[in-house]
Amino acid sequence: MTGGRSNAQPGRLTRAFERARSENRAALVIYLCAGDPDLATSVRLMKAIARAGADVIEVGVPFSDPTADGPVIQRASERALASGTTLPGVLDAVAELRRESDVPVVLFGYYNPILAHGEAEVAERAAKAGVDGFLVVDLPPEEAGSFCTELKKQSLSFIPLVAPTTSNERLALVARFADAFIYYVSLTGVTGAATDLPLAAKRAEEVRARVGLPVAIGFGVKTAEDARSISGRADGVVVGSAVCSLIAAASDADDAMANVSALVGELKRACAR
Repeated sequence: MTGGRSNAQPGRLTRAFERARSENRAALVIYLCAGDPDLATSVRLMKAIARAGADVIEVGVPFSDPTADGPVIQRASERALASGTTLPGVLDAVAELRRESDVPVVLFGYYNPILAHGEAEVAERAAKAGVDGFLVVDLPPEEAGSFCTELKKQSLSFIPLVAPTTSNERLALVARFADAFIYYVSLTGVTGAATDLPLAAKRAEEVRARVGLPVAIGFGVKTAEDARSISGRADGVVVGSAVCSLIAAASDADDAMANVSALVGELKRACAR
């Protein structure tokens, strides 16, 4: 595996949200599925996304049986798997990004590949590659203790998911594992579906008040108008399906980079308060 930073720091994520707040805007978090259409193109796209102004990049680790992803990201994951993308390959791609950019990186995916490679090994390799944190969709807090212990050893963050159905009692449990930010799922459904974003922004404020950490809203945020509708109340705005759609529709890597960069710039402007 190629080298990266010797010690990834959760502080990078914290500083990203602090910087956005000081600039009176929401932080922009951009998702792409690593390996779609191939890892070399993904590295180019990550660099372009960072240059276009993303505050955080969520790097999706493709998985054959996703439960939270809508059809757009499912298809991106299928293309990535078909191109031979693996978790070690994704970490190599992050290490390549780190040669140029200090943008915070969160790995977004499912627990099975982590379990297959071993929690300790994955955490160690991720830290060496320059990852800042993990968001594991299907790892509930009741089962996250051992992995969080390994992440903590490597100074990596665990990013919990909170849903509209999360009770205040469960929120207190979730918050015990968080140190950078909370990812608020704006709907009881999959990525890319329609949702009531103003209602989600209100709930995000309530979550922030209870946990004392920044809250980013994802699942259902697609356009600059969507981002603008929640940027005044959310600490972060997460966009993924719209990015994956542009990559899928592009004629080649240069076309994908141009179109994704333009979208990121538009979204960044929409995050201003």
